[in-house]
Amino acid sequence: MPIRINLLAEAQMAEDRRRRDPAKRVIFAGALLVAVALVWSSSLLLKEMLAKKDLTQVQSEIQTRTNEYDRILLSTKKIADAQRRLDDLKRLSAARFLQGSLLNALQHATVPGVELTRLHVDQAYSYAEGTKSQTNRFGTVAGRPPTVTEKVVVTLDARDSSANPGDQVNKFNDAVAQQSYLQTLLDKTNGVRLASAPSAPQTGPDGKPYVLFTLECRCPDQSR
Repeated sequence: MPIRINLLAEAQMAEDRRRRDPAKRVIFAGALLVAVALVWSSSLLLKEMLAKKDLTQVQSEIQTRTNEYDRILLSTKKIADAQRRLDDLKRLSAARFLQGSLLNALQHATVPGVELTRLHVDQAYSYAEGTKSQTNRFGTVAGRPPTVTEKVVVTLDARDSSANPGDQVNKFNDAVAQQSYLQTLLDKTNGVRLASAPSAPQTGPDGKPYVLFTLECRCPDQSR
């Protein structure tokens, strides 16, 4: 029986041991993990770049919306201010003092023997500054807008030349106070008062005696 001698047996065993070396497996496994980590980190980096791009786009849209919102707020404020001015003008138009209506009303407030000699209308306006809203530890105290207060005083100088001068003064005072239009125009409390007592009797060019007196008609203050 022939004897076979493998001269490469030792080299083959060494190669086999080298192939089965655990260090090589560890190195291979480590290299594989590094490759996986690189791929994973690359994917994360890509996701981060995409997220930053989306974030930039969203921030740009937010800024655009913010600018539009600021413009809308400014426009709304201008509209509200214009509407407030328009409402003030409407109130002023509705409550304005009408000289013609006053003269027409006085034509219906007559008393025999009394003659209206002079009419004076004093319209004065006072301006009050507005205040800003303030915040304290209890909350917010709302401010108030500026206001304009109108004061109207009508002075009537009259002459009583009746049979007994002076007797018609109170009757003329009552006639003015009870005239329908003047009742809506004048102050409800002491709207008409005798501003000066009848003067001493005087004699006119026609030889008739008369006295002079003055009524003051006050309208309620109007604030706008």
